[in-house]
Parts: sequence; structure tokens; C-alpha cells
Amino acid sequence: MDMGLSNKTALVTGSTKGIGKAIAIELAKEGVNVLINGRHHEEVERVVKEIKLDFPGTSPQNATADIVDITQREALFEKYPDVDILVNNMGIYEIMQYEDVDDEVWEQYFRTNVLAANGLSKFYLPGMLNNDYGRIIFIASEEAVMPSGQMPQYAVTKSMLLSLSKSLSKLTTGTEVTINTILPGPTLSENVQHIIEGIYANDDISFSEKEKKFMTTNLPQSEIQRFIRPFEIGRLAAFVCSPYASAFKGSPIRMDGGMVPTIF
Repeated sequence: MDMGLSNKTALVTGSTKGIGKAIAIELAKEGVNVLINGRHHEEVERVVKEIKLDFPGTSPQNATADIVDITQREALFEKYPDVDILVNNMGIYEIMQYEDVDDEVWEQYFRTNVLAANGLSKFYLPGMLNNDYGRIIFIASEEAVMPSGQMPQYAVTKSMLLSLSKSLSKLTTGTEVTINTILPGPTLSENVQHIIEGIYANDDISFSEKEKKFMTTNLPQSEIQRFIRPFEIGRLAAFVCSPYASAFKGSPIRMDGGMVPTIF
């Protein structure tokens, strides 16, 4: 299916690996010129070259920046003042006990998971409104609506993104600009795969068997009983970016593998 995105420009934050990279690849498949973002120039350049090789009809660009740093964020704005699509994917997470989450950690998560995304959205939204076309997507988590209690500092910030998305969406009334949030469930990023391999390092079984064993023991509420693959989130994001998804406005869009037990 042609998503109607050819020659659009998209900034995908945190796109050197995991969900962010998968979203960038799926957008490139649709002819989008993706701006690859990460903190390390070498990692960003590696992904840029990979996408250019696989999708030679597109023009991926190096958008190295620590977007939590205001100075680096402003330099990024100067280099790339206009985008059609902004995917706020970059974020941090860690399992922590509530009593161990001090004010410094709370502030770090707020600056990283919320303020950075808000800063990018605040800069790029006016241009989208002026052009009467644009897409902003926040990548949240099922933790935003179903906190596990294992990472309160993460869950709170992801809940904030739902509210921010809905608030900003009100500013797009009557336009072809949309702002939405995607809520992935447990996803098989590189880090997650490494963790699973480590847990069952002494078991002489395939990775799929390790994955099933982990899901049965630790995430029995998952209905798919496997980790979501990053490309699945990427494909969904590409659709939400397309003209065919213009009726999604301020919507929380769940791809959680059945983790969340509620109807809404």
C-alpha cells in the first residue's frame, strides 16, 4: 500500500536502534527523507548510510544531537528548520523501586522524556500549521495507562505524553495537522534481546523458546505471548503519518499485544 508520503521529511528522535530505527526504516520505505537522530555521530552516520543503501531514492540525513540539551536542540533547529513529520521516540527507562527515585532522577526523566519532546513539538508545530500539513507522534508505552509499579518515574512521564498530545491536538482543529500517541507494549529491542539471552544463557534452547519461556513466566497477561517486533511499531507509525490517518486527532493508539486488560 502506497502511504502517500513520498518526498516528505521526517525527524525521528532516538533512531539509531530499536523502535526509533524501525520507524525511520518504515518511513524510508515509503519514500520519506528521514533525519536520523542520536547523540553519537558515528552511530547516526552508520544508520544514515544503511538507509541510503537500502532506499537509494531517499535522502537520509545526519541529525546528531542530544535533544535534552537546549543548545544542541537549537542547533538542530537551525540546521533543519522545517519537517513534515516529527516522531518523538527518544526516551529513557529503568526498573527502579519508588523509594530509590530521588528528585534528581525525577527531574532527569522529566527533562528527557517530556521536555525534550515538548521543545521539538513547540518549534515544529507552527510550521506545520502554516503549511496545513504535518504529523507529530509521541511514542509512549502501555506503562502510561497501566503502570506496573516497577518504574514509576518512567510511567509518569509516559502518561504526561498522552496529556501533552491531546492538549496540542486542540491547536490543530480544522487543519491537516495531526498529533497522536502510540503506546507499544513490550518490544524486542536490541537491549531486550540481550537481556533475554542473558537470563537463559545456560539453557540450550532457541531464542524463540527463551522468549516464550520468559513471556509465560513474567508477562502472562500478554495475549500474543511474544515480544512485539520493532518493525510492527514502525509500520503502524508510517500509517499514522500518512494522509489516510487524518481522522486520528489526539488519539492514544495502542499496539500492546493485549497487555492492557481494559476496553479503553
